[in-house]
Amino acid sequence: MTAQASSPRTPSMDATHNEVLAEVRNHIGHLTLNRPAGLNALTLDMVRQLQRHLDAWAGDDRIRAVVLRGAGEKAFCAGGDIRSLYDSHKSGDTLHEDFFVEEYALDLTIHRYRKPVLALMDGFVLGGGMGLVQGADLRVVTEKSRLAMPETAIGYFPDVGGSYFLPRIPGELGVYLGVTGVQVRAADALYCGLADWYLESAALATLDERLDSLQWHDTPLKDLQGLLAGLAVQTLPDAPLQALRPAIDHFFALPDVPSIVEQLRSVTVADSHEWGTATADLMETRSPLAMAVTLEMLRRGRHLSLDDCFALELHLDRQWFERGDLIEGVRALLIDKDKSPRWNPPTLKALDAARVAGFFHGFAESGS
Repeated sequence: MTAQASSPRTPSMDATHNEVLAEVRNHIGHLTLNRPAGLNALTLDMVRQLQRHLDAWAGDDRIRAVVLRGAGEKAFCAGGDIRSLYDSHKSGDTLHEDFFVEEYALDLTIHRYRKPVLALMDGFVLGGGMGLVQGADLRVVTEKSRLAMPETAIGYFPDVGGSYFLPRIPGELGVYLGVTGVQVRAADALYCGLADWYLESAALATLDERLDSLQWHDTPLKDLQGLLAGLAVQTLPDAPLQALRPAIDHFFALPDVPSIVEQLRSVTVADSHEWGTATADLMETRSPLAMAVTLEMLRRGRHLSLDDCFALELHLDRQWFERGDLIEGVRALLIDKDKSPRWNPPTLKALDAARVAGFFHGFAESGS
């Protein structure tokens, strides 16, 4: 049920039962991911509810903008509900296939939305959560924000448009974030261009009050930017990735993942030895196959359109449950919780370049 804009505060009729809460106030459609106990991880039903509201509001002249947020104190969205996708695959169902098609369509809707979207990225913003916010016009982080594309840790690759937005971060920073899956905080998110504004978490209530009384003019995006300019800042000092940039740009431009790890251990760039060793140690816990496919995907994505990036990710998805490491990663980290995934291949040295390349066979760019 779509909220109406005729009253100042109109929640959805079935909001108490929804994992997505929809409300319209002062011509703004507010969408809240409402699975706080599950860190607001996305289910297929949530994807469909979000799409339904966004489609309805896109054609409603009374709605001037949309705000996205997560319920609870811990997360905006910690990704997709990967356990349900694992169960679907194991049972021979098609939920995991439907999920990616519809999730990517939702992310693309946000990238192309005709009205400004303001994303409040308080707490964890991981995987599928990043897919929701990276197409937004205004992305707000707080001191509690933790952003990452952590997929290689579970034997997967950074999807939801990651092949588009990660390689467009300056230098090799996006490749580093995608291959390693490391988390960044607010200062780095602003430095990398993964966020636009910083606001203390406690000030989000004030932002809501200001949104409720905002006077609209001809350009809603400018109205929202003016409001944020009075409350938030766009840069923060001491972004750790800024200091590491020379090293990251060197190591993550190397031709393949084994070369990256080898040089992280043996070469020092700009006093980076301790960071380099720690990064190599981290990478050796990740799926070798997932990291290698991720590296190739990001390098291809740098030259692809947004549509083609999502198409490439779907092309990989359709093979990955059978031929990739995701099922084993989920088993080890979420099902059995032994934290000892048996990756295939088990080491970087055992990587087969032909196998990595095979995942990309048959992919054709649109118009090519």
